[in-house]
Amino acid sequence: MASEEELFASVDALLEEEPQLPPPVERARLREAAGITQARLATALKTSTQTVKNYENGRSEPKSPRLEAYQRLLKGWAAKYPAHGAPAATPAQAATPQMEAPPTFTGPANPKPVPASPTVEAPAVQAASERPARPADRPATTSRPPAAKRAAKPAADPRFPHGPLAVLDGDGSAYGVDGLVLDCPATTIPELVEWTLRESGLGAAKLNRHGKDSDPLVVLTAAAAVKLGLPERLEGHEQRRSLRLPGDHDVVKQVAKAKWQLTQRGFGPWARIYRKAQGRERQCVQLAILSWDALDERSWPGVAEMEPADIARVLGVYAQRVITPRGSTAVSGLELMTALRPPTRAVRDETTGNWVSGRNPGSLGTDPMDPAPPEATAEHPVVVNSGWVGGFLNEEAYQWVRSVDTLTDEECVLPFAVGLDLNTAFLAAAARLTVGLSAPDHFHGPKFNPKIPGSWLVDLSHVELDPRLPSPFTPDGTRPTGAAWYQTHTVAYAQELGYDVHPIEAYLRRETGAYLDPWHDRLRTAYVDTLADLGVTRDLDDHAFLTAMDQHKQTDPALAAVLTAIKATVKGGVGKLRERPQGRSYKAGERWPALERPTWRPDIRAAVISKARVNMHRKLLNMSRMTGLFPLAVLSDCVVYPSPGDSPLAFLPYAASGKPQPGGFRLGPSPGLAKLEGVQSMLWAVDLMEQGLNPARHIKGGDAVMDEGE
Repeated sequence: MASEEELFASVDALLEEEPQLPPPVERARLREAAGITQARLATALKTSTQTVKNYENGRSEPKSPRLEAYQRLLKGWAAKYPAHGAPAATPAQAATPQMEAPPTFTGPANPKPVPASPTVEAPAVQAASERPARPADRPATTSRPPAAKRAAKPAADPRFPHGPLAVLDGDGSAYGVDGLVLDCPATTIPELVEWTLRESGLGAAKLNRHGKDSDPLVVLTAAAAVKLGLPERLEGHEQRRSLRLPGDHDVVKQVAKAKWQLTQRGFGPWARIYRKAQGRERQCVQLAILSWDALDERSWPGVAEMEPADIARVLGVYAQRVITPRGSTAVSGLELMTALRPPTRAVRDETTGNWVSGRNPGSLGTDPMDPAPPEATAEHPVVVNSGWVGGFLNEEAYQWVRSVDTLTDEECVLPFAVGLDLNTAFLAAAARLTVGLSAPDHFHGPKFNPKIPGSWLVDLSHVELDPRLPSPFTPDGTRPTGAAWYQTHTVAYAQELGYDVHPIEAYLRRETGAYLDPWHDRLRTAYVDTLADLGVTRDLDDHAFLTAMDQHKQTDPALAAVLTAIKATVKGGVGKLRERPQGRSYKAGERWPALERPTWRPDIRAAVISKARVNMHRKLLNMSRMTGLFPLAVLSDCVVYPSPGDSPLAFLPYAASGKPQPGGFRLGPSPGLAKLEGVQSMLWAVDLMEQGLNPARHIKGGDAVMDEGE
């Protein structure tokens, strides 16, 4: 019998079923009947001419919001230009259906009218980004129509009709998703919080039925921050992430006087203002202050300089596909794990019959858990207090450069060095990854079991591998010299290579589960869908894929920023599983705030990185067997190969049929597949190798060579 969750999933799939389009041949007929060129249609749909060609030859299908707009246009044309022999539609039937307008509020939150677009031929709600720029805000970058309807489906939950977030400017206009603009009358932070919770209609439904709704997010431009009594910038701290308003600042006093509270992190770039929940109703608002560097340029390239409407578009797409931002992308990545695997659920007490809070199976629970000593860091209390000297796990990503002494004459005369980058390698490693859910137990002389997650003390120095490949057991690729601690995947790979392993001791976990599965699935879908919206679809052949990847950032800079944020969410979320202490005042042996989280789990981080490194080595080994090629260098998920041509197509293995050979590197947009990272001359790569520098670190950036410590 199907479980309740399986039935819910099946029903949800029906609800989310996409609208049907006419066959590709009919799409082309209707466009030609209307006298519209493919280029003109591409302009109207905000896409490329090649994408329209793909729609009409059946190679790809549009995704929301382009899907709904294209369907609407085709319906209008079908009414005007019926197929030969079909009855013509009446004028009433031929009328194009009206796109559902964003819901409105009465009172101070009334949406401002938005003018019609002069560029889109099909009727549509105009992007708020087309509004004239106000002198109170920073200069605008190129503005594009906001919003993928996929990015914001405000009508999905009647409690949150205006979507998950808004960007507030200095004139009191709150720009929401899908082109919505609300009037916000607030002149103080407490008034803004009240307006957000009582009138704005902002927020987002929980991602898991046992979880909590996402708190509304209000992003403040510099002008809005000043209007609300905040300084435009914060200065005087060594680290930007340490910026906070002092406790005696007027705004902090206003918040306290209005009986609101700040979290222990205080009023910083990402401030959470809340009151204790009343029943099931949460009272919490998240603020992000742009001029305080809330949106890190490395994770959100160019977003802080965009127009408010475009910022709302970028963050709205991210909120709909990933999660409403709650801080840095690393924080959001960690919060997403908990949102998808809530620690508790309602269970019935067998004694009283009452519903009480109980552990949610498959989650990490509510209590923090100390790691085994070899899984911890040197400053962790379990290490300092026990006097542990037995060594630590060293499961890190590759940073390996091949010795120039192993280069052959045949390799040195090849003209190019080509870098391949694996798409979200850590995300691919998280797929179907079994991790420990309970505390570790200590074992002496255990028999190795590749199905049990944990840490194993084992000697792998006897494993013989080709010196032209990095060792799969160490991050720097050097051969182990004796017994060391390894995560299960690393030891299992030694077995896979045909070597005996005899663990000396181990720390293993009895309760296990695929904790990261929903996290992987959601981020994978977000990554693939966003790439598809940028014209990089899974149906492209390798030549077309390389061309699309070369152009995708120019297709739509806003969505390109979303893609960067998704990738940063993956890496940052994994990194947060082992967050180290911060601040000069910290002393080894003291507990630091991150240790109080159930998600402080260095063993899970080690499992992800171990599997990613093993996956990389397996491909390197298979490539050497299939092609005779050996890498020059590896850095995390990037590998550099000598090549006879300036493209991966010159050396990747293909079958006689033209299909990629399984087991090696393959091009494609999915996590774990490869894309081109960069191309340089072989002479350039060898010169770096002779200096002890890593070509994989620099192959994307041209001739500029950074210090290896950066």
